Amino acid sequence: MSGSRKTVNPLQPPKPLPDGSFITLCPAQEEGSLLGGRVRYDQFSKGYRTGLEPVLMAASIPARPGETVLEAGCGAGAALLCLSARIPGVNGVGLEADSETIKLAEQNIRNNSGPTALPRLQILQAHLPDIPKTLRAFTPTANGRFHHVMANPPWHSPHGTPSPDTRRRLALSAETTAPEEWIRTLTKWVLPGGTLTFVLSAAAADRACQTLLENGCGSIQFYPFWPRQGREAKLVLVRTVHGGRGIFRLRAGLILHEADGRFTAAAERVLRDGEALPEG
Repeated sequence: MSGSRKTVNPLQPPKPLPDGSFITLCPAQEEGSLLGGRVRYDQFSKGYRTGLEPVLMAASIPARPGETVLEAGCGAGAALLCLSARIPGVNGVGLEADSETIKLAEQNIRNNSGPTALPRLQILQAHLPDIPKTLRAFTPTANGRFHHVMANPPWHSPHGTPSPDTRRRLALSAETTAPEEWIRTLTKWVLPGGTLTFVLSAAAADRACQTLLENGCGSIQFYPFWPRQGREAKLVLVRTVHGGRGIFRLRAGLILHEADGRFTAAAERVLRDGEALPEG
């Protein structure tokens, strides 16, 4: 409390291990799961918590086994892990800014890999919109691009009250970069004919579409997530094709909740059973 002189939970001096090294203290974690238990997914006990967005985004990616997917702002790996559970054999690279979150993502990947499995998911540190040149080594083709790119970029207004938690602020607030900057950068990392998929606030979707069109993308599809029947969609999925020339398509979208707050049967099939998003 402000003004208080009381020390809360003071840290004790670290004690060395027998070999002289020290234990590195990491943020507290708790075990959990996604897709009805098919994916083990640990999170930090405090601060930013994974929502529905990465699971819904992963369910929309039209990847095939052997293709490579890039996710910007991957957090602890929820979207990449859900995508891998739905499409075994897909290769994924996640970009994340926070070093402790990277460690947690790598832990989640190990927890979902067999003892002899090849590492199909990897995490690199990056502060979008800057992307390290070392990413080129993970791309599937000589021109250094991916089959699919996905992101749930920070879009909360920087003018609101900032979260006191650093990781939550990093994940949600567009205080240092706008979603359009992420989109503009990521269009340079997808193969011609490949897809880019973004989960965004409906309020930011018009600027996102304009940015995509200005950077060589087309065949834009709009997929609303309706909180309930008859309620305005505040969250949308935007998918586009690099070099696409098709018409704009407004999909029927997905109603997430019944009137009593339960997930709809269609949402359950995606969130619990791991099915792809319905394309109606």
